[in-house]
Amino acid sequence: MTITEKILAAHAGRDNVSAGELINAKVDLILANDITAPISINEFKKIGAKDVFDRDRIAFIPDHFAPQKDIKAAEQCKMLRDFSKEYDLDLYFEVGRMGVEHALLPEQGIVVPGDLVIGADSHTCTYGALGAFSTGVGSTDVASAMATGECWFRVPESMKFIYYGTLNKWVSGKDLILHTIGDIGVDGALYRAMEFEGEVISYLPMSGRLTICNMAIEAGGKNGIIVPDRITEDYVKGRAKREYKFYTADKDAEYVDIKEYDCSQIPLTVSCPHLPSNTKPAAELSSVSIDQVVVGSCTNGRIEDLRAAAEIIRGKKVSPNTRMIVIPATQQIYLEAVREGLAELFVEADAVFSTPTCGPCLGGHMGILAKGEKAIATTNRNFTGRMGHPESEVYLSNPAVAAASAVLGRIGTPEEVL
Repeated sequence: MTITEKILAAHAGRDNVSAGELINAKVDLILANDITAPISINEFKKIGAKDVFDRDRIAFIPDHFAPQKDIKAAEQCKMLRDFSKEYDLDLYFEVGRMGVEHALLPEQGIVVPGDLVIGADSHTCTYGALGAFSTGVGSTDVASAMATGECWFRVPESMKFIYYGTLNKWVSGKDLILHTIGDIGVDGALYRAMEFEGEVISYLPMSGRLTICNMAIEAGGKNGIIVPDRITEDYVKGRAKREYKFYTADKDAEYVDIKEYDCSQIPLTVSCPHLPSNTKPAAELSSVSIDQVVVGSCTNGRIEDLRAAAEIIRGKKVSPNTRMIVIPATQQIYLEAVREGLAELFVEADAVFSTPTCGPCLGGHMGILAKGEKAIATTNRNFTGRMGHPESEVYLSNPAVAAASAVLGRIGTPEEVL
């Protein structure tokens, strides 16, 4: 079996499972946010559930429109707060403790290797970086699971992606996944487990792994996953809130497809409007002027991402024709950035340094685009109207390219700035 099949089998109480089977499996953690949880709460009450299956295994995180941007957002967030109080949920994160959900849960050790996690948010696939099976589901599935502790799945086929060679300067996990999506397309891994491995992955820090698995859904994947190793162990051993288990794929596991990439041939990569698969080398986009730069999100809002952006922009200024918004993904990352002097550095460069929020990524708040404006962002989607007006444009990049673009006022590379 593959690592995905082993985790699903264990949670279904089975010795083995195979691709295409329908199974019922116990979940270790359920996640929802201020957009999706209210639907789940309403459905939970409709089915007449008397209690949640486990108050320690349901995480409600208001992060999309929080801090609350208007009355409707406030009402949505209040539903999470009230439900959490009513059922005495341990994992409700109010503003001040809150972070972008997919950065917060690994950071706090709430998701651990070997887990089966479902979330009413498509980027729940992020946690595969820890060696967990995690996937996005609908809000009604979350409602049922909150009552029963179980969810049904069709066991996905697995694809293997092997990365070898040496990364070029400034090329990161974001570039690897953008390049991969550009290669296979936004439906190239439709309902498949995307298993990432190879010598480059074995040396990639957890921040880069989280970025790669976060965007598995952008290739249509059911989940992204990396077999846990020493880097995984170093990351989880000091923070895990529960016991964990490392699963590995069998040597004779079956894969529906195997892709290999020579990373020395992967350039700094940008996804152009209006699909993550519309990729081009950053160096070929110097004619694209930029109105807004966003560094943050569940994809690239970790301290390593802020450090990369800071290294580019240190001692420089954001172009007067461009605005730059930097959003640490959690309160802990925010505090680290303050202590390291990164917050001061960004503000002195004329950037905005924000409290944690998903905000502009989904066109929520803290950076909506007007008609005709163009943004480059370290987020994960650039669909039509994703960040505001339907006639605006979003380009996706890693933090170093985003920071360089902020200084230049156009899409550019770190080498042009340094």
